[in-house]
Amino acid sequence: MPSLPPWLTQLLPIVILLGAIGLVLSRLPRVELGHSDAFRRRRFFNWFPLGLTYAFLYMGRYNLNVATSAMGQQTSNADFATIFFWGTLTYGVAFLINGPLTDKLGGRFTILLSAAGSAVANVAMGGVVYAVLKNGWAPPGGVVAWLAFLYSVNMYFQSFGAVSIVKVNAAWFHVRERGQLGGVFGILISLGLYFAFDWCRFIADAAPVWWVFFVPAGMLVAFLVLDSFVIRDTPSQTGHPDFDTQDASSGDTGPAPSVPELFKKLLSNRVILFILGVEFCSGFLRNAVMQWYPKYAKAVGEGGAFVASNWGMLSCVAGILGGMFAGVISDRIFDSRRGPVSTVLYAGLLLGAVAAVFLLGTPGAGWAVVFMSLCVIGVHGMLSGTATMDFGGKKNAGVVVGIIDGAVYAGTAIHALVYGRILPTGDAMKDPANWSPWPLAMLPLAVVGLVLASRVWNAKPQPRAAPLPVGDVVPGAVPGASSRTGTNG
Repeated sequence: MPSLPPWLTQLLPIVILLGAIGLVLSRLPRVELGHSDAFRRRRFFNWFPLGLTYAFLYMGRYNLNVATSAMGQQTSNADFATIFFWGTLTYGVAFLINGPLTDKLGGRFTILLSAAGSAVANVAMGGVVYAVLKNGWAPPGGVVAWLAFLYSVNMYFQSFGAVSIVKVNAAWFHVRERGQLGGVFGILISLGLYFAFDWCRFIADAAPVWWVFFVPAGMLVAFLVLDSFVIRDTPSQTGHPDFDTQDASSGDTGPAPSVPELFKKLLSNRVILFILGVEFCSGFLRNAVMQWYPKYAKAVGEGGAFVASNWGMLSCVAGILGGMFAGVISDRIFDSRRGPVSTVLYAGLLLGAVAAVFLLGTPGAGWAVVFMSLCVIGVHGMLSGTATMDFGGKKNAGVVVGIIDGAVYAGTAIHALVYGRILPTGDAMKDPANWSPWPLAMLPLAVVGLVLASRVWNAKPQPRAAPLPVGDVVPGAVPGASSRTGTNG
C-alpha cells in the first residue's frame, strides 16, 4: 500500500479532529435565542471566510520563523529575534490607532485593509529575499534592517485582523454563544499556526525561500476578493434582524464617547486591567513556546523527532482542543464566565513550564510545550477573542480588542527582547543544557498569569439597561425577517 504524502499525513489528523468536534457540538443541546435557520446559515457564511482570512494572516505573520531558518547564514537566531521584536512592537502600538479606527470604519472594511496591506508587505519581503539570495544584492544597512522595516509594515496591517474579527462577530453572536465562538477563534489561530509552520516548511523544502512570502500573499489576495462579496458588519445588512447581544453595549443608546474618554474609562475598570495583565503574560508565553521550540529542536539535533517534524500539526491539534475545551466549558459550566476556564488553563501552563525545565534535552520537552500550546491558545481565545466582545460590547469592541491584544503583543515584544539576549548562540546552541533559560524564563510569567486570571473568576459584563428580547428587530433592521432559533451558526 503506497504511503501518503507528508502534507496529507499531517493534514489528516486535523481534518479528523475537526470532524469529531463538529459532531460533538452538533449533539450538544442548543441555547434557544430566537435565531432562524436562515440566519444561522448566513452567519456561518459571514464568520467562516472571515476566520479563514485571519488564519492566512497568521500564515503571513509567522512565516518569518521558517524563512529566517531557511536563509542559512544570512540570518541568525538573534537576527530573527531583532526582526520579530520590531514587528511585534509595531503590532502592539498599532492597536492604539487601529482599534478606534475599526470601531469607526467597521470590521468588514478593516479586514479587507488588513489582507491587502499584509499581502503587499509579504510580496516586498519576498522580493528582498529574492534579490539577496538570487542576485547577491547587498541592501544598504543590511538585510536584517530591511526585513525588520518591512515586517513592521506587515504587522501594522496585521493588527487590524483580530480587531476586525471580533468587531464583526460582536454584532452576530449573543453573550451566551460567545464561549463556543471563542473556541472557534482558537481553532482559527491553530490553523494559522499550522499553515505558518508546516505549510511554509513544505514550501521552503520544495521551492526557493522567497515563496514562503509569496504564497501567503497570494492566499490573502484570494480571500480579499471573497470577503468583499460575503462579509457584512451586521445582520441587518443581510436582510436579517439585528438583536440585543446582552453585552456591555446593551442598552447604551447615547452618543459614543471620545477615544481618550473611552480609554480612560476602560483603564479604570479593574476587570479590564486584570485581563490586560493576563494577556501580557499570554503573549510572552505563547511565543516563547511557539517561536523557539522549533529553533531549539533544530539546534540540539532533534529536528527529526516526532514533535519537531510535526510541530505545526501538533500545535494546531493542541490549539483546537484547547480552544474548544475553553469555549464549551465556559458557556456550559461557568455560565459564560471567561475567568474560571482561563485560571484552569493557566494552572496547566505553569505545570507545563515546570515540566519543560526538567525534561530539557529529552523528547518529553516537546510534549510539554505542546501541552502549553493547548493551554495558552485556549486562554487567548477566551480573553482576546471573547471577553473583548463581552466587556467592550459590539459598540466598542475595536477599542477593547486594541487594548487587550496590544498587551498580548507587548508581552510578545518583551519575549523577543529577552530571548534574543539570554539564549545560546554559535556552538553553545548544540548543548540542551545551555537552553535552560528558555523554560526558566516562562515560570514567573506563568505564576503571575495564574494569579491575575483567578482575580476575574466571577467577572461578567453588565448591560446598561434591561435588554430587548433576543430576536427583536431594532432600528435599522429589516422588518419581517424571521426570528426563530438556533445557535450552531
